[in-house]
Amino acid sequence: MAKRSAPDVNAGSMADIAFLLLIFFLVTTTIETDSGINRKLPPIEDKQTPPPPLKKKNVFEVIVNRNGELLVEDQIMELKDLRQAAIDFLDNGAGTGKAACNYCQGKKDPKSSDNPVKATISLQNDRETSYGAYIAVQNELVAAYNELRNREAQRIFGKSFVRMEQDFADKANYSGNREKLKENIKQIREMYPMKLSEAEAEKNN
Repeated sequence: MAKRSAPDVNAGSMADIAFLLLIFFLVTTTIETDSGINRKLPPIEDKQTPPPPLKKKNVFEVIVNRNGELLVEDQIMELKDLRQAAIDFLDNGAGTGKAACNYCQGKKDPKSSDNPVKATISLQNDRETSYGAYIAVQNELVAAYNELRNREAQRIFGKSFVRMEQDFADKANYSGNREKLKENIKQIREMYPMKLSEAEAEKNN
């Protein structure tokens, strides 16, 4: 009696099915990308030159301990008060002569910063500081700079600094002079340059 041959499985369309599944997953899958904080690092220099000396009154010290608590200028401070404290420091304008600031509206306290160009904010974090606390402090310090920049941009150009940056980034819809806008943005940045140095605290707090 003759043997019957086993029926073959028609696999001709398997490649098409696999291809369609691949396309489906490529289209529907969301690939997450890491995001971070924009910081422009200084260029690498061949010769190690010592940094220029800073007056203590021109440095605003902010220390964040492992519990997310703030020590600002040797005083315990709540996060909600940090922005205004930074604004008061940056806008103090106690300088005289070449260091005078004719646009500062601060109290001109001789124990605080001379002008915004010389003012530096020193942020120190404990190695066990939570990422959330670190970001929250960063946001308040950056917001202090933005608030002052918005004020001066509104005074000089009749438009907030944030809006100026948005217009410059909107190449498709902005119909004004982009080169002039770029110069205006540069002018405001030079009035309140963001000088924010970061380091790890030497001791746990």
